[in-house]
Amino acid sequence: MTTKNKTEVTEFVLLGLSSRPEMQPVIFGVVLIMYLTAVLGNTLLVLVACSDPRLQTPMYFLLSQLSLIDICLTTITVPQMLVHTLSVVRSISYNCCMTQLFFFMAVGSMEGHLLAAMAYDRYVAICDPLRYSAIVSHSLCLRITLTSWMVVSLNSLLYSVLVTRLTFCGNQVTHFFCDITPLLKLSCTRPVVNEMLIFTEGVAVVVSPFFFILGSYIRIGFAIAHMHSTAALRKALSICGSHIMVVLLLYGSVIRMYLKPSSTYDLNQDRQIAIFYTLVTPMLNPLIYSLRNQEVKGALIRLLRKLCISGSFQVGSDKERMTNIMRPNV
Repeated sequence: MTTKNKTEVTEFVLLGLSSRPEMQPVIFGVVLIMYLTAVLGNTLLVLVACSDPRLQTPMYFLLSQLSLIDICLTTITVPQMLVHTLSVVRSISYNCCMTQLFFFMAVGSMEGHLLAAMAYDRYVAICDPLRYSAIVSHSLCLRITLTSWMVVSLNSLLYSVLVTRLTFCGNQVTHFFCDITPLLKLSCTRPVVNEMLIFTEGVAVVVSPFFFILGSYIRIGFAIAHMHSTAALRKALSICGSHIMVVLLLYGSVIRMYLKPSSTYDLNQDRQIAIFYTLVTPMLNPLIYSLRNQEVKGALIRLLRKLCISGSFQVGSDKERMTNIMRPNV
């Protein structure tokens, strides 16, 4: 379907990851396993952070919020891709496409803001540990989270409104979800306003958390350099290690994907990058935080033991109930 008027575009066709029919079952199986792993891992991390009394701290509150964001990020894009992978019809309505764009950009931007809040938490914990409890509190983390949601929602709304004002010359989106860059490629004229917005307001909302994280770690680096205790140095590095890995995974792909002119957009390469930050990174995050964090690992073991004991008790109760039912009355 080709059109010169955006009002004639009532739906978009998402071309997905590959056009080769023999690859669709393979893609479906691999993506399904990765999606279930990401959702299960992040759900366990949320349950651990919320149920274990030892993890009722601001740092683990932020970590649970990050896991919720990862669940939302994958759920916004992946289930639809799985359906389209095994389907002949890969269309999505215009309104659904714009809705998906709004939520994806809001949730994706929110992840950067949460990582910035976590960097501040680590900065205070290492550089001013005696005043940590007085500075970083649950109420502060809650205010940061709510404020960040307001900022990213307004930012995403602005992007979505500008995209709806574009005139599209086609409806085939070379992607597996409605993202802003492939939609800009469908515009009949070069979307100068949208590109300027990406490189100005987009930098302020999306990349500014990265510079805040960078500044926090520069200060942390100076503090670590002046540490004379090996134990304190080891603890500081363990506190920051997991967070640094997640930051590099996220911003390495996001900066490569979005902060460039649409004329340099490479269809195949950018789809691979999109898979990385919408699926691979959310799948790896809980593994990074659980395997490198002894507190999370211990809390996860306690939760699994509790679930196993509860399940065994339930099975025993069911057997006893069935025995009583089948026992003949004397």
